[in-house]
Amino acid sequence: MAGVYKIVVTGPFNSGKTTFIDAISEIDVVSTDRRVTRSTGARKSRTTVAMDFGRISFPDGTVIHLYGTPGQERFGFMWEILSEGMLGYVVLMDGSDPSTFEDGKRIIETFCRMSDAPFVVGITRPDRGECVGPDRLGSWLLPDDEIQVMQCDARRRGDVKLVLLSLMEMVLERADALEAAG
Repeated sequence: MAGVYKIVVTGPFNSGKTTFIDAISEIDVVSTDRRVTRSTGARKSRTTVAMDFGRISFPDGTVIHLYGTPGQERFGFMWEILSEGMLGYVVLMDGSDPSTFEDGKRIIETFCRMSDAPFVVGITRPDRGECVGPDRLGSWLLPDDEIQVMQCDARRRGDVKLVLLSLMEMVLERADALEAAG
């Protein structure tokens, strides 16, 4: 299984994508952050405009490249570019900011149209008291489909690792099913 594999990390503006990649990457994250416009500047001072890049290497020679997308829809053209050849993707959503849930749902719908790759939803900022739980958000996002939704503090390497392991389990299950269908 040694090889180079691509995982995309996406989600709405300010959902923790860069932080997520930075928490697990063995290299300093390559980032295309720029100062935000006045309309969004109140929430954070910088935003990704093209992509973030991180890497995880394993002793057997397997390498995972993590590509973070911009969260603002005006940079959405990068979503399709970054999704090319991805093994799977992680959608991060700030569970403490319900005003971004519609954006997150649109991003999921867009990625589902671009690819049938498996995905996991990570709810960031679980330490905030008003954070929405996985069951509630999952049933609202795609009520007719069962999706994997889990809480994830994007600052914590262990949480990020659990999200990525969950995604990899889905990828392997899918590979097994495709092989069995032969």
